[in-house]
Amino acid sequence: MTSYVYIMTNKPRGTLYIGVTSDLEDRVWEHKNKYYKGFSSKYNLNNLAWFEMHPNIVLAIQREKSLKRYPREWKLNLIEAFNPSWTDLGNKIDSIENVYMPHLNDKAWDDYN
Repeated sequence: MTSYVYIMTNKPRGTLYIGVTSDLEDRVWEHKNKYYKGFSSKYNLNNLAWFEMHPNIVLAIQREKSLKRYPREWKLNLIEAFNPSWTDLGNKIDSIENVYMPHLNDKAWDDYN
C-alpha cells in the first residue's frame, strides 16, 4: 500500500509540520479543516508544501523520522527544490508523482524496486 511523507506549512518558509499517512488526500483535508486539535491546528498549517511516495508505511515512517532530524534549512531546500513557489499542492496530489528513491548503495534500495 502506497504511503506518503508530507510537509504542511502556514506560509512560504513558515512553520513546518512533517507527517506520514497512507491517505494523503484525507490527511490534508484533516489539516485544512483542523480536524485534530494540536500543533498543526494551533499554527494554522493548512498548505501542503511537499510530499513523497513510499511503497509501504514502514519505509515512509523511516523517512519521516530521518527528515525530522535534518536542520530546518535543509528541509526548506528540499521543499524549494520540489515546489519553488510554495504553492499549496493539496489539490494537485493526483497529478504529481514524487517517489522517493534511496541512493544505489543504500540498503533500502531493493525495497523501492
